[in-house]
Amino acid sequence: MKTKTKQEIKEYCKMLKLMAVSEHFEKLITETEDMGEYLRELLALEVEREQQRAVDRRLKAAKFPYKKYIEDLEIDCLPKPMQRKLPSLITLDFIRQGQNLILTGNPGTGKTHSAIGLGIKACEAGYKVLYTTIPTLVTELKESNDQKKLRAYERKFEKYDLVIADELGYVSFDRAGADLLFNNLSMRSSTKSTIITSNLTFNRWDEVFGDPAITSAIVDRLTYKAILVDMEGDSYRLRETLKENGTSFEEIAK
Repeated sequence: MKTKTKQEIKEYCKMLKLMAVSEHFEKLITETEDMGEYLRELLALEVEREQQRAVDRRLKAAKFPYKKYIEDLEIDCLPKPMQRKLPSLITLDFIRQGQNLILTGNPGTGKTHSAIGLGIKACEAGYKVLYTTIPTLVTELKESNDQKKLRAYERKFEKYDLVIADELGYVSFDRAGADLLFNNLSMRSSTKSTIITSNLTFNRWDEVFGDPAITSAIVDRLTYKAILVDMEGDSYRLRETLKENGTSFEEIAK
């Protein structure tokens, strides 16, 4: 049996935690070279299946509301800033570097689709991901605080490599909610990545937080070394719907 084949078999056994097979296969495979190749290919298939199962588990744990893949995006329909940024974003370097990604712009321009698409790609790459909305996150933080389980919730939250916090700006909240959200997101700053989507520009975030001081603090913390993408533009969703119906955006805009 070729040395390379032996090494690959041992590596696959290690990945699958088949220590007995790793220890004894050389003694058992003595007949032909083909037997060694057969075992290698069999283990390779098992590793591939296990890796897919792991991806499926991460996708389920991420709690995406639906599957929206980056590959399904109509790139030409996205706002120009996102068209320019997307090639670098899909490398996932921003996750490796612990950078935040903030997508701001009017509704329907592809913010959530882009965020979920990047989240799915992160799951496929082995990262632990969570999708939530800002209103849901604030509610869960308040409930955990009331039940004196806030620190346990925060520890769990800190373990995610990427958190997608969608829909900042759709619902405002009180000072207690703003403080909890600020503290929670601040713990991830510069170490783990968060994607924030908002239909409001930064100068309107005080409409959500209700306090200029805390608004300034959270904007400063979230945007430090972050990637900011302006997604103001025509409705991406409307363009997709019109395309499905054989009509162009330009036609109805006349």
